Amino acid sequence: MGRTPLIVARVAVAETQHRIVVEGRELVLCLRRSARRRSFALQVDHRGPRVAVPLGTSLRQIDRFIHEHGRWLLDRIEARAQLLAQPSFVLEDGVIFPLHGQTARLRVVYPLDARARAAQWRMAADGVEELWLPAAKFSAREFIRALQARALAGYRGRVDEFCARLGRASPTVRLSNARTRWGSCSRASGIRLHWRLIHLAPALIDYVVAHEVAHLVEMNHSPRFWAIVESLYPDWHGARIRLRQAAASLPVIDESCLPPTIRED
Repeated sequence: MGRTPLIVARVAVAETQHRIVVEGRELVLCLRRSARRRSFALQVDHRGPRVAVPLGTSLRQIDRFIHEHGRWLLDRIEARAQLLAQPSFVLEDGVIFPLHGQTARLRVVYPLDARARAAQWRMAADGVEELWLPAAKFSAREFIRALQARALAGYRGRVDEFCARLGRASPTVRLSNARTRWGSCSRASGIRLHWRLIHLAPALIDYVVAHEVAHLVEMNHSPRFWAIVESLYPDWHGARIRLRQAAASLPVIDESCLPPTIRED
């Protein structure tokens, strides 16, 4: 009889704990090595800090990568801690929520016409904008849908504006619910913008829009790309910082709508 050949399967993915001291603070990250990965990545989410690297990457290379992005990592961990310390967002009549950097109010209404089921935006006597939701359709899903509809209409106008400045045709604009990006751009599918940007001040929304529109010219983050961003939005340095800070204060509407880890694309 011939001998049965020994087949050794290569481990495609491996996860271990990785301890490292960053700026005097000891951190424990989940280290994920993957045979399919070709680049390095850092992320902070509900599972904690994570670093992903190609299979076979040395610990020295991993530590160097983490230290190079140490301040970013510590900021994200702190932002996550502040988010978890926030009181839960209770969706009910009269609740206040952020809209374009200002405060808005939710009203659950009982229209005389039972068929009146459309959400409406109105200005209250005290100057606070209100979202009126018919009681028959009151739910977190309908609340989010109303915000998304308003967000998409506004985003399209801003994309048109920045594309006109570059002399480019406006691409298709869609909404995103990604966990790690405020926006993305593809020549095939157009621009996607996170619907939760609607909570933020218009100036911060414009920064994200300018960033993605710039990718219509340069699909990278080269010096030329950032020069285009600066031509569209001169204060992009400050906007990046304010965007990261603002994300920590966004309300958690439900478990599927946690604020994204702050990264552009």
